[in-house]
Amino acid sequence: MNAPAGSLLAADGLRKVYGPTVALDGASFSIHPGEVVAVMGPSGSGKSTLLHCLAGIVTPDEGTITYAGKELSAMSDAERSALRRSEFGFVFQFGQLVPELTCVENVALPLRLNGTSRKEAERAALGWMERLEVEDLRKKRPGEVSGGQGQRVAVARALVTAPRVVFADEPTGALDSLNGERVMELLTDAARTANAAVVLVTHEARVAAYSDREVVVRDGRSRDMERVV
Repeated sequence: MNAPAGSLLAADGLRKVYGPTVALDGASFSIHPGEVVAVMGPSGSGKSTLLHCLAGIVTPDEGTITYAGKELSAMSDAERSALRRSEFGFVFQFGQLVPELTCVENVALPLRLNGTSRKEAERAALGWMERLEVEDLRKKRPGEVSGGQGQRVAVARALVTAPRVVFADEPTGALDSLNGERVMELLTDAARTANAAVVLVTHEARVAAYSDREVVVRDGRSRDMERVV
């Protein structure tokens, strides 16, 4: 099946098996530029595996994934790695900041890995930290900031390369409800301003409420849900 018209990233008929466990069993997905799609489902449903396949981290056993008109399976490992460094951004449940680096160095890291000078990378990093309301933490290390602050630093890091797709895997799972809502507000507002698509994996309805559309994964299969306005 061809990717839906206008989609930036699309998957069709994905199947992934780990030993006796079927993680994905014919799952499909699509997202358009600037769209926020929540991938929901209970633990073990396959939603994180779907995200990892879409991001080119895991290769499905069957099915196709198309990004910007090109199949991921047709790309070399080096090309997929380059995508993850420049066109894809990532936010994880526990931030995964580098503890030895300051917050501004953490945000600048993706740019530095792409060859940007320290001065330019940190200037861009500070711009995103200001938008995420954490510019005052620039000289602090991750162990010196709160969980909510650290997650906002992680969001800034995900957006600093101006990615076309941001993958957020349970980005508020380690936060209280107040901090979680603030992180979601900032993440979705910043992504929409940048016209970046967001693939948001969550099991929380309050987090999914920030999305434009919901896809439910259950037993490795996916289906779009109608949003009641």
